[in-house]
Amino acid sequence: MRDLSQLYAFEKLLDEANNELVRAGVVRGLHPIGSVCSLAPEPLLNLPGCFSVRLRAPRTGSIDIGTYYMSSLLCECCRAILERAVEGGYQFLDCIIAPDACSQMNRCVENIEHLNCIEDAFVSYFDAPMKSDDTALRHYVRQMQAHVLKPLHEKLGVDISDESIRKAVEQHNQVCNILQELSEYRKEVNPRITGYEFAVLCTATYCCPKELLIEKLTAVAEELKTREPDAEPAFRVKVVVAGSEIDDPSLIQLMEETGARVVADRFCFGSLPEREPIVLNSTEEALTQVCRHYLKIGKCPRYMNAEKVLERQEYVRQLVQEYHADGVIYQQMKFCDYWGYERAYASKNMREMYGVPTLSIDRPYVTGNSGQLRTRFQAFVESLEIKKL
Repeated sequence: MRDLSQLYAFEKLLDEANNELVRAGVVRGLHPIGSVCSLAPEPLLNLPGCFSVRLRAPRTGSIDIGTYYMSSLLCECCRAILERAVEGGYQFLDCIIAPDACSQMNRCVENIEHLNCIEDAFVSYFDAPMKSDDTALRHYVRQMQAHVLKPLHEKLGVDISDESIRKAVEQHNQVCNILQELSEYRKEVNPRITGYEFAVLCTATYCCPKELLIEKLTAVAEELKTREPDAEPAFRVKVVVAGSEIDDPSLIQLMEETGARVVADRFCFGSLPEREPIVLNSTEEALTQVCRHYLKIGKCPRYMNAEKVLERQEYVRQLVQEYHADGVIYQQMKFCDYWGYERAYASKNMREMYGVPTLSIDRPYVTGNSGQLRTRFQAFVESLEIKKL
């Protein structure tokens, strides 16, 4: 296939947190809002006058400083983000919104706050529900009002009206609709977009002002309409990837170099289900509808009730069928408590209950060109090929 003309530009956006579009947004007078979890609803962080930046630590080297303040037995992602904050990599932020979802990430953000890593910025924490019933929804709405909307309005002057939230949802849906259009191509027998290309595009939507990104995404969508895949497929099997966050598409690239084609992404920073459009009605307040949407689509393993656990596994099984995948790769970042449990339980059930070939791995935050992971992926691809004979 011919290269996507915009791919290099999107790759450059992922090279640093304070990328070209973030700087352009700040020049326009927009407030950059740091986010660490999808349980902080994106539309509420992208109200008119501000935009969200999901914290990443691209091109991470040493994480010794992060380890010093935290522990070598905690998630490397959290330690890498703290390291980057100490280095001054997030000085452009006006605030960080952090849910009480992952205790390790909370320790990371608390260290950023107490070490005063970001000058003239404030941090606001909120409690995220553990369930998704009506009581949880009411609690979620109150938390958003008190710990997200109120501080954004009082400290940054952001308009938090119902009309403003609806505008943010409309912009959010524009991005979601484009990504869903691109994702449809991954269902093709010979997809015209690779998993790596899609991961680059999708990850950028978490890290840049959406109003500056939509035009670029639209151009990619137009280009793909006429893109022809190679006559001979450049992959041997198709896989769904599920698990903890992948904020560096190089891991997807490593999988695809071994002969797999990643056709669906059920992980943090992925598109399923985080990039499902939010449907609003005109009778109920927008905030309640946004919160209900995020509780409904939430597939985070912190929801530990049996109904949600089985729902997550069934969702992955449906992705396997819908995207015509040959197997599933469950991946977990080392020392991630939530996904450590989920990976062990779900990968077993995927094989035994649903009969779906599954690879289960744990991995470091920075994978690079890991020989060990490459060997695991190669062996899994070969096993899937044998099953297809």
